[in-house]
Amino acid sequence: MSKKPFYITTPIYYPSGNPHIGHCYTTVACDSIARFKRMQGYDVMFLTGTDEHGLKIEQKAAEQGVSPKEYVDVIVEKFKSLWSYMNIDYDRYIRTTDDYHIETVQKIFKALYDKGYIYKGEYSGKYCTPCESFWTESQLDENGCCPECHRPVTFAKEEAYFFKISAFADRIEKLLLDTDYLRPKTRAIELVNNFIKPGLEDLCVSRTTFKWGVPVSFDEGHVVYVWIDALSNYISALGFMNEQYSDFDKYWPANTHMVAKDIMRFHAIIWPAILMALDIPLPKHLAVHGWITFNGEKMSKSLGNVVDPFVLGERYGCDAIRYHILREMALGADSSFSNEIMINRINSDLANGFGNLVSRTVAMADKYFGGTIPSDRQADALDEDFKNVVLGAVSAVEAAMEETKIKQALEEIFKAVDRANKYIDETEPWKLGKDDSQKARLASVLYNLLDGIRIMSALLSPFMPTTMPEVWKQIGAAEADVTYDKLSVFGVLPENVTVCKGAILFPRIDVEKEIEELNSIIQKNMEAAQANLSAEEKGEVPAEKIELAEEISIDDFAKVELRCAKILSAEKVKKSDKLLCLQLDDGMGGRQVVSGIAQYYSPDDLVGKKIQLVANLKPVKLRGVESCGMICASDTPDGVKVIFLDDSIPCGAKIR
Repeated sequence: MSKKPFYITTPIYYPSGNPHIGHCYTTVACDSIARFKRMQGYDVMFLTGTDEHGLKIEQKAAEQGVSPKEYVDVIVEKFKSLWSYMNIDYDRYIRTTDDYHIETVQKIFKALYDKGYIYKGEYSGKYCTPCESFWTESQLDENGCCPECHRPVTFAKEEAYFFKISAFADRIEKLLLDTDYLRPKTRAIELVNNFIKPGLEDLCVSRTTFKWGVPVSFDEGHVVYVWIDALSNYISALGFMNEQYSDFDKYWPANTHMVAKDIMRFHAIIWPAILMALDIPLPKHLAVHGWITFNGEKMSKSLGNVVDPFVLGERYGCDAIRYHILREMALGADSSFSNEIMINRINSDLANGFGNLVSRTVAMADKYFGGTIPSDRQADALDEDFKNVVLGAVSAVEAAMEETKIKQALEEIFKAVDRANKYIDETEPWKLGKDDSQKARLASVLYNLLDGIRIMSALLSPFMPTTMPEVWKQIGAAEADVTYDKLSVFGVLPENVTVCKGAILFPRIDVEKEIEELNSIIQKNMEAAQANLSAEEKGEVPAEKIELAEEISIDDFAKVELRCAKILSAEKVKKSDKLLCLQLDDGMGGRQVVSGIAQYYSPDDLVGKKIQLVANLKPVKLRGVESCGMICASDTPDGVKVIFLDDSIPCGAKIR
């Protein structure tokens, strides 16, 4: 009987620098889903890769005196090395510089042109080099910068081809609002309000001012816009319009695309429009996750806050890192990374929870029965509740994984882990072991624990694939005992199962000592990274480039009333992707301020923080919402950063 196909993809990563822990979530998540589906018996195709074209790559290669291909070759190997280190078991790796992919992109572009969906015109507008994105004036942020990365844009005017994406606006809106295509639904609503409702403008899909891209086959001098190039990888990798592979009919449409929130627009609007124009079925689901943030900020090389997964893996093992990042992030939301959160999670869940459960169960089996559980056993009513909780985890995990809710799936498994540890406390095997008349009862308790661990460890194996085989060895489970069809059955281990004591799976970490050492390592790495950055990347601008406003007197400055205020609540302003409405404790009875920081901070990042408030600014209405003042922030290469104050400063205190 043939297996049912299942196709899952990560986005293809842009090789603009060394990979860091922020890159890991999507790939580790997709790897876990792929492993889970394989365990269920699916014929899985798991695709990842690198997006290697564009002006930024061309510029960086020129800075280093190498060709663009030489530049990306080095970074691609770093990504592949990281995926190997993190035990990522992908089935296919695509590079947009692969000949077969280039062939597909050229044929797709020509097909869209022949169908009348691509036409020639002239582009005149703003272009963001880091994002490889064109923007109209109305799409720029309040500072006239790129609405995605908030860096400066440049004016571009050139002959270009355009894609009639506007023709698909109604169909895409229905796709996002009326189907389960995009998860979570809140992101779908956000896209419709911010991009569809204001009106989709035709998309510029070629460039003539640089050469590092896929050439348009029928018009010399034009290269294909990076997002048609990059997005086409999902079908070129299956052999669509090329002869490299022949898997398209088998695996398409994809079951799941998974992307981070900053590129969801391309996958939720542009990609479906391309497929609609080509009359190709749409992917079944697009799962959108948040960012791994560092102290409330997106990880960024220029901020120096990137975390090296190789350093973490060397200290704790790749499975602990995989578990931590998957366990912390709910679908659609950001998750905050800190050394303390990570170490406490490892200690609480892995060392004290699952690891301790395995080690003490095996140790008791060895102590009381010489490692082999006797078949003479005595059941008790306590056993059934424990078994039901463990078996219930199987269906709960399956349901969560169907909805790409990995955090929830892990929570369900650890409910069973907690129940197993409670079962030990309830049955008190250390007391049973002292009474020869209770040996049959003790044998039953330990067998139940070992078989429960068999089920839990099998469920954990897609998420922590390196460690679980060691667990199976310790509890005496054979490979045939941990197949998916055996997980809904209790009592699979042999009657006289024999355990094998092994090394501690997850050693407990001295929190204070480890945080001090880890912070020192990360600080050194950050300093080294900063030393290698260009002045532009560091946010440093030569003095001659800074133009100050007209000088003012001290009397002029005295007119500005700066006060300390605390953010009590924050929420997005309706029909705006830029504005947050903040309720402040200003020490004077409170006030409301609207600020254009929604693309830099989530409401949860702000509540409870103290900020500098321009308190005597004349009230205005922004999108119909009254704003009584302004909060102070700074422009950086990575966007706007709010200036937070020390919590000891009282609300209402004057700043001078």
